[in-house]
Formats: sequence, C-alpha cells, structure tokens
Amino acid sequence: VQLAESGGGLVQAGGSLRLSCAASGFTFDDYAVAWFRQAPGKEREGVSYFTHRNGSLYYADSVKGRFTVSSDRARNTVYLQMNSLKPEDTAVYYCSAQTVLTTYWGPGTQVTVSS
Repeated sequence: VQLAESGGGLVQAGGSLRLSCAASGFTFDDYAVAWFRQAPGKEREGVSYFTHRNGSLYYADSVKGRFTVSSDRARNTVYLQMNSLKPEDTAVYYCSAQTVLTTYWGPGTQVTVSS
C-alpha cells in the first residue's frame, strides 16, 4: 500500500502547478482523499477533501476558487490543480487516503512560490 505525490516545484507568484497523488495497493474508490500542507514552523493545514462515494468536496477558504481537485479513476490518481499561486502557498503538500479504520499518507512534495 503506497501513496506517492508528485508535481511540486518552484513557481513564481501567479503561476500554476498540478500535484498528483497516485495510489498503489488499493483504490481510492472507498477512501476519502485529502490534501494537506505544512509550511515551516506551522501546523499541518487541511487544503481539500474529496470522496468518490458521495462526491463530497471541500476546500479550505484560503484556497477556494484557486485550487481544484480532480481524479482519474483509471489511473487511480487524484490531482490538485493549483492556480494563482501565492507565496503563502509555499509548503510541503501531502495527500492522504482515509477510512474510519485507517489513514495512508504520502511522503509529501515541496511547493515553493516565489514573490
């Protein structure tokens, strides 16, 4: 069982990145998939929450209107499209897959937004 994020990098303010979260060993269909981020010296912050089962979708106020979650069920991958990036979006971004019994985490991918 493994989650792997990719797509992070360095981008200028106003730019875009698309993060991917690929699952192996299980499928996302029965899991709630969440994106979190953690900036240096700050607590981990929830960014978005998504379930295939009932289509629930949530975005933190700080990213609403700029970030979009999507999924490719054939690839067993969830994406986080990040537009209009701001320096305060700089963080390590993690995806997680959750049920009531367990939570899987990826190792994270660094996103750095320069001003």
